[in-house]
Amino acid sequence: MPEPVPRHSLTDLAVFAAPAVFLVLWSSGFVGSKLGMPYAEPMTFLTIRMGGVVALLAVIVIATRPQWPDRAGLWHSAIVGVLVHGCYLGGVFVAIADRMPAGLVALVVSLQPVLTSTLANRLLGERVTQRQWFGLALGVVGVYFVVHGRTEGEGTLLAWIACVISLLGITLGTLYQKRFGGAIEWRTGFLVQYAAAALLFWLAALMFETRVVQWTPSFIFAVSYLVLVLSLGAIWLFYFLIRRTATTRVVSLLYLMPPLTALMSWVLFDERLAPLAIAGMAVCVAGVALVNWRPGRA
Repeated sequence: MPEPVPRHSLTDLAVFAAPAVFLVLWSSGFVGSKLGMPYAEPMTFLTIRMGGVVALLAVIVIATRPQWPDRAGLWHSAIVGVLVHGCYLGGVFVAIADRMPAGLVALVVSLQPVLTSTLANRLLGERVTQRQWFGLALGVVGVYFVVHGRTEGEGTLLAWIACVISLLGITLGTLYQKRFGGAIEWRTGFLVQYAAAALLFWLAALMFETRVVQWTPSFIFAVSYLVLVLSLGAIWLFYFLIRRTATTRVVSLLYLMPPLTALMSWVLFDERLAPLAIAGMAVCVAGVALVNWRPGRA
């Protein structure tokens, strides 16, 4: 009879595999967004998505009865939910819905690793080396190469404001989760986070949208995919990584999202993949490698 795999070995394997799995899941979010957005306005779409996550998590919480956070933990979870899910997703969806080129949105949001590392260095005391700063800068250059040709056109003032809100939301939310959310039980913490985001999107939909939805098979698939794969799978892995790894190393992985998204667009939607974009992918990989390289380790 084979010997059981030691628990620490399974944990090491999970930590090793988590970044790659996270990147694939996170980058695939464009699939659901591209399929679902034609059938509902952005805040309505996000309200339905968040509502689906809340419903699923409520079932999980009722079935498993995990520990609820104290009052401070509830507030911490709600704040993270508004920042990471509300401001970040809401900003991206509003900017794209307001006809801002998706590549330009990606370029603005790609500043997140640099901004996060700067704040982590100042606020959390995480040391960022010169090599890592160079890698972060290289990542921005690589993202620009990848999205070059998809940034034509000018965003409206509302779109630019939405982009900045998105950038600040994911940056501050990441740092806040690192500082205050690591010890909160994930099932109840997630439930509070997504409930807060759902409330935010619902209020925005009530005030600014018609809330008309076309319940097509594509829309239902898109919502289901985003609920299960992105809002549960990818976000859980993101929090798992920032709890176990320096914030700079984790957020640098987001530089690989535009290249992976471009590859998925090429495979699934036959979107053109220019030579400059391919070169940009290599630059992104080099930048992330510099940030995450640890001298002296085998």
